[in-house]
Amino acid sequence: MTDAVTETRRKYYDTLAPQALAPLWEVLKGLVPAEPKSKFAPHVWQFAKAKPLLMEAGSLLTAEEAERRVLVLENPAMPGGSRITATMYAGYQLIMPGEIAPAHRHTASALRMVLEGNGGYTAVAGEKTPMSRGDFIITPSWGWHDHGQENQSPVIWVDGLDLHMVNFYEAAFMDHMNDKSQILTKSIGQSVAEYGSGLGPMKPHSPFGLTTPIFNYTYDRSRPALMQVAENTDPDPHLGYALRYLNPLTGDWAMPTIAAWLSHLPKGFETKAMRSTDGRSIVVLEGELTLDLDGKTFTAGESDVVAIPSWVWSRIRASKDAVFFSFSDRAAQEKIGIYREERQ
Repeated sequence: MTDAVTETRRKYYDTLAPQALAPLWEVLKGLVPAEPKSKFAPHVWQFAKAKPLLMEAGSLLTAEEAERRVLVLENPAMPGGSRITATMYAGYQLIMPGEIAPAHRHTASALRMVLEGNGGYTAVAGEKTPMSRGDFIITPSWGWHDHGQENQSPVIWVDGLDLHMVNFYEAAFMDHMNDKSQILTKSIGQSVAEYGSGLGPMKPHSPFGLTTPIFNYTYDRSRPALMQVAENTDPDPHLGYALRYLNPLTGDWAMPTIAAWLSHLPKGFETKAMRSTDGRSIVVLEGELTLDLDGKTFTAGESDVVAIPSWVWSRIRASKDAVFFSFSDRAAQEKIGIYREERQ
């Protein structure tokens, strides 16, 4: 291209900006890449290092002052972005003895993977549930929720929210309840009794719209199911043994935007390499994992959290018998028809 042509085009481009116009041909390759190239990095957050800092936060401010006392898991490739992957937010949350994290609600859907329950609780839409290690607890979009601890030890869990999807659409709302905690109108376990025992109401209806009517998938029910499957079936070479959390009304993922599943790898088992378009986060509940992510090796032990960005090759090996929880934006991607994976 000659200098004269370049100058002519530059002058032309200068006339476009004042009209709020731009030449597509100059930016097309960036808008429509040949394949995904994530801006985010694989990373492991070690709970042993994060917990003392979380406990220090517990001595610096109350849950009410903070509203939610959380150390955000910030992907190192996007500091200040409050993102663990491109679309997901995650953090370690702490409730100290005697505290209540005040009742509020928001458009974003949230999940809790409990690390240290110790008798803490979450209340959702008038129903209270105890929190125990390994429990997968859901706060549906626009559902009132508060958290508390009536016993004498801290409660810690991992939060996962789809708030970056909601914010992308500029559709976020939030509301605070006048009371610190909501009035309980249902007995503990009512949602599981109605929908989680292979039975259901004659006119089934979820009070949470597209979200499952069950908001606590307890570990004491999910783990034995996973282990029985492992005893009687062959593992998927890319996933090991895995069961996904379901909405009993639809058979779909438990949450409309966030996929969540529980996995088991026996000691020494190594998955074959695969990559997928969802940004995935892993919480290790038992054992230890060695992960090969885009050619780099990471180790994750109990209560550690792992970020696996979109379209990153991954292989996972169990250094010890391992059980781990995963969540990602796969549920949303499947609904709009863009989810894709590749297996070796």
